[in-house]
Amino acid sequence: MNLQISVIGSGETATEEALLLAEEVGRELGIRGITVISGGLFGVMEAVCKGAKQAGGTTIGILPGSNLKESNSYVDIKICTGIGYARNLAVVKSGLAVIAVSGAFGTLSEIGHALGDDIPVIGLKTWALSRNDTTDDKIIIADSPRDAVEKAIVSANKRLYGMELEK
Repeated sequence: MNLQISVIGSGETATEEALLLAEEVGRELGIRGITVISGGLFGVMEAVCKGAKQAGGTTIGILPGSNLKESNSYVDIKICTGIGYARNLAVVKSGLAVIAVSGAFGTLSEIGHALGDDIPVIGLKTWALSRNDTTDDKIIIADSPRDAVEKAIVSANKRLYGMELEK
């Protein structure tokens, strides 16, 4: 089975650093033949799709609206939902793991949905969580795009097969 990994992050408010990180995440996923799932729009979503396409990968964009033309130009498969931000559920549930790159409040909501459904979240310069004045370590922290992808692959395989596979 081809692995699908969702990548989430800021849209129009993405920083240059976040865009560079996302593009490298996409490249790392594409090199490994992993299908990239994103929200299909701009910012981190466009950067990850661009990186994946540069490496020969496949990208899926789950769009908030009803117009195929809304997607960025690096999306191979466009899924129109017409449900606005509610499409965030489909984005995170379509991946066996989620990589969060930076992100604003929409990203935070996606992280919450993923963690609530036991979908592993790998964080790259993204949100930190705390509960009752205690740090919550549910987000797996990565220190580079390659590290994020490697941790996402291990997490996805563990979720899919119930075990860790050799790299």
